[in-house]
Amino acid sequence: MYPPEGRLLIIDDDRDIRQLLTEQLIDVGYEVQAAGDGAEMRKRLERFAPDLIILDLNLPRQDGLSLCRELRARGDTPIIMLTARAEAIDRILGLEMGADDYLVKPFEPRELIARIRSVLRRARALPANLEPLEASRARLGDWIVDFQLRRLVDRDQRVVALSGAEFRLLKILVDHANRVLSREQLLALGAVRQGDALDRAIDLQISRLRQKFGRDGAELIRTIRNEGYVLAAEVRLE
Repeated sequence: MYPPEGRLLIIDDDRDIRQLLTEQLIDVGYEVQAAGDGAEMRKRLERFAPDLIILDLNLPRQDGLSLCRELRARGDTPIIMLTARAEAIDRILGLEMGADDYLVKPFEPRELIARIRSVLRRARALPANLEPLEASRARLGDWIVDFQLRRLVDRDQRVVALSGAEFRLLKILVDHANRVLSREQLLALGAVRQGDALDRAIDLQISRLRQKFGRDGAELIRTIRNEGYVLAAEVRLE
């Protein structure tokens, strides 16, 4: 039987770091395996299904960004990226490639443990059967959401400008229309960027999105007390 905390795969070319993290994480209840590069990672994944992957950005032969892209093509296992550089571009690229969080070296093992628990908690908050809908447009009453052009059109055929964050949140709500989504589920689905992953950020983004629907906003996007938010509308896909 696996430890209750879950299973982790560490990918780092520094043997001392691999050993230190492995020992620290085993001590707090995780089952841990480690790899020094992409080739070893693939071998591990043939026999080991981790709940979360800790991936170093700077690896020999194949860097962490390309491995992150490869892992995302394989599935949706959460990834925490480690980097020795603090430049914003590294963090942005890592998140855009599909990493769920990042941590700059050097770091305290306790901080990594906290990040692991946070990412796993969000991932485990997702209920089953939350696959996104496939369509180019969706009608919400008199409103049209155009997924290809990434825009909202009102009843008078006027285009309502949406920020990238507003469109991302609206797409999530449409994908899961008439289902209550908690803040943790919205975070796990990517409703806000990782650096803004706070309950307050979700509430603020919901408020902004409601404003784009004008007087229909509060009726379309409802707050369910102590549960979360729901897009309360019949969705017709096109």
